[in-house]
Amino acid sequence: MRDISGFLSFLFTVSRFRFWIYTGGTYVVGYALGMDSIDAFFELPYYVYLVYFFFIANVFIYGINDLKDEETDALNPKKTDKENLLVESDRGRLVSALALVTFISLLLIITQTLEERLVFLTFLFLAYFYSAPPLRFKGIPVLDFSSNMLYIMPGVFGYLLAAGAMPPWVLVLAGFFHVAAMHLFSAVPDIEYDRAVGIRTSAVLFGHDASLMICMFFWSMLAILTLMLTSFHPLAFLILIYPAVPAALLIDRRLDINRVYWYLPYINTTLGGLLFLSLVIIKSSLI
Repeated sequence: MRDISGFLSFLFTVSRFRFWIYTGGTYVVGYALGMDSIDAFFELPYYVYLVYFFFIANVFIYGINDLKDEETDALNPKKTDKENLLVESDRGRLVSALALVTFISLLLIITQTLEERLVFLTFLFLAYFYSAPPLRFKGIPVLDFSSNMLYIMPGVFGYLLAAGAMPPWVLVLAGFFHVAAMHLFSAVPDIEYDRAVGIRTSAVLFGHDASLMICMFFWSMLAILTLMLTSFHPLAFLILIYPAVPAALLIDRRLDINRVYWYLPYINTTLGGLLFLSLVIIKSSLI
């Protein structure tokens, strides 16, 4: 029992709890967008993939990341401060965990429809090759933030699971603008470190100010699409918080992006929660 508890504790650490919302939250919102009524929340597949995208998927994403970035992570102070630093004694446990996650994923694939399988496999493909060679998207400018589309795939899958059809392209585009901005923004604090160790990210290529301006553009496009899709609902104007963040950093040089970055999970959770509650209220009124 102690071994199982220790293994689960290890998986919890690897999965980076503060980032669960980026896959699990996306899945829940996508499912809520696709469902006809709240009765869909009483279907077993919803809960199966809820557990998968909140916890298991994050073990896969960050486990691969820890395994493939073992050498460079040892030089990155952020890994010991805010994230998990893989030590040699845990390497075997991590490989076993990834094998278990792969097995669970294969079992799910067997039960899926063709469309669900394609979306699910796209998610796994992007999650693996974001960090793993030979593709290693995280080391290729533009492809690094573009491949962050992996965080939208749970939402696409959730919508497909609930509606039996793919989501409208405009929703996917809005999601892309958000995750691309999130990725590029997160890379800005690491510019000096990445440049020093020879990692060429989009942030390294564009530089500090240009990267923040691109983030502001992406988030501005997200805001425009959100306002249009919601017919300019008053609550939708909260989306303007996103482009305001890089704008504030460009205007006020006293602000520390390293501190601001760690507030983004709270903003994402709050606004995502509001969106989810709004969708539940709307769907409830259809009963």
